[in-house]
Parts: sequence; C-alpha cells; structure tokens
Amino acid sequence: MKVSIIGGGGRVGSNAAFALQCAGIVREISLIDANPDLAAGEALDLLHGSSILGNQIITSGTPDTASDADVICITAGSRRKPDESRLDLINRNVSIFKSILDDLRANKLRHDAIIFVVSNPVDILTRLVLDYLDWPSNQVIGLGTVLDTARFRSMIAADQQLPPQQVKALILGEHGDSMVPIWSSATVAGCSLTSILSPNKQNELFTRTKGSGAEVIKRKGGAGYAVGASIAEVIHAIALNSHAILPVSSQINGPYTVRDTCFSIPTTIGRSGIIRTHEVELWPKETAALQASARALDETWSKIT
Repeated sequence: MKVSIIGGGGRVGSNAAFALQCAGIVREISLIDANPDLAAGEALDLLHGSSILGNQIITSGTPDTASDADVICITAGSRRKPDESRLDLINRNVSIFKSILDDLRANKLRHDAIIFVVSNPVDILTRLVLDYLDWPSNQVIGLGTVLDTARFRSMIAADQQLPPQQVKALILGEHGDSMVPIWSSATVAGCSLTSILSPNKQNELFTRTKGSGAEVIKRKGGAGYAVGASIAEVIHAIALNSHAILPVSSQINGPYTVRDTCFSIPTTIGRSGIIRTHEVELWPKETAALQASARALDETWSKIT
C-alpha cells in the first residue's frame, strides 16, 4: 500500500510518516509539501532510519506523484492559534484545501483511492471533499475524534493511575468545541468508569481533554506525536482491512436523525474505506448533545457554501 501525505513537511505530516514507518505495515510513504525542500528533507531523514526500522520505500514528490496512491492523507493547512477555535480556521483553510483538491483532480487519482482528511476544521473539510471533488462517500474519511478519544482515554488513565490501553471511552461528534464525551459506555477492564469517577471528576477530565490540544500548541507550538499515532491507527485499519471500529468523521445519513453532516460516530474501517457506521445506544443527554453538535457544524457549513 502506498500512502501519500500532503503536508508531509510539516509537524503533523512528518510525525504521521514516522508512525507509519515504525509500524512497517504500509509499503510506501511519499511526502508532498508546498515547500519541496522541507518534504525532501523529512523523507531523507526517515530514509536514513530505514535500515533499522523496515524495508519501505520512502520518497518525496509533487501532487502528481499521489496519482497512484492507495491513501492520500491531507495534513496541510494553517495552524490553529492557542486561543482560536478550530472552526475559526475555516476562512483561512478552505481556499488552501480547494487548491489541494484541484491538484488531486488534475492528476487523476486511482478510482479506489481513499482521501483521508486531517487538516482542520476536519469535519467541515471532510464534507468539502465530498461536495467539491464528488468522490465516493465511503472513500472520504476525516480523522474526526480519533485523536480526542486517544487523549480522553490517556488522561483518564493518567489521572486514575490505570493502564491506558485498558481504558475504553469515546468522544463523538465534532472535532472541536461541541465534541461529546460518551460516559455511558466508558469502562476500564470491563468496570464502568462512572462507578469509579464522580460527576465532578468526569467534568474535570473532559474539560482537560477538550482543552489539551490548545495546551500543546501553547507549550510546544503544535501537536505531533499523538496525532501521528492516531493517523497511523486509521491508515493501518485500511491497509490491513481489519474492520476496526473507530470514531472517524464521515457523512452521516440516518443515525441519530442526522443527515449530510460530517462528524464522528463509531465507524467500521477497511480497505474500501468506510464499511458501515454504528448507531450505538447512548444516554438521552448524549444523543441530544450529538444532535446539537451536528447543528453547530451545519450552521458553519452554511456560511461557506
């Protein structure tokens, strides 16, 4: 499997490439960037470690080299400022994103290529791919709340001194201000987390999770490692056709009475992209919050169309 990362010279793109290299699952990693020297430098740095990490093909290139990619991962875009909502990025990022999509259209992608959106605001830009590029909906995936979910689980584990991989909890909805914590199904080793954590502690942990992206930006300039690992988790589900269920962003038509909105609910991922979405049972207040998240995204979408 070949993965082309557009924005591969940046922090997120290069960290995703490194996560993919360390796993050794995909066959080829190609870095593409508006700054060709930066992409070439990152590719060379990765290549230097290939004799230790694996026998992959690692290159840099231009948008035309994505024409034979199985997965096109788009990480390019303006970086969010510390006190800025992800949705405030939209006016700056839509024009950049349309230019990238124009390049992809001009280079005649594989008919089965999966377009994987990471750039923010990810839910809006995922919908933009469907609207602007007219690509099959099952082959358009946004990172959605995969990263938020990873942060949520990890922060619960750290606070309670639990093994992170045994904490199971979800963030659904928008990757942004209206994201929804799903406490109704949150567990650790099969035990309900709501029986362990008080309502105040639940609110505290969710608030810290929701603000953690901005905190990373403030402290070190931008997220890298965790988002790179999250990107690799989705790409590996595609490459291995594992049918993993992940909270990626896709266009929802029916579940929770939501239609046309792109946001995150549990979704089965495989080689063909999105295999199915799942309307899992939620508490009434969680369902209401999820529907409110969809309305917030629809309102934003209406401002750019």
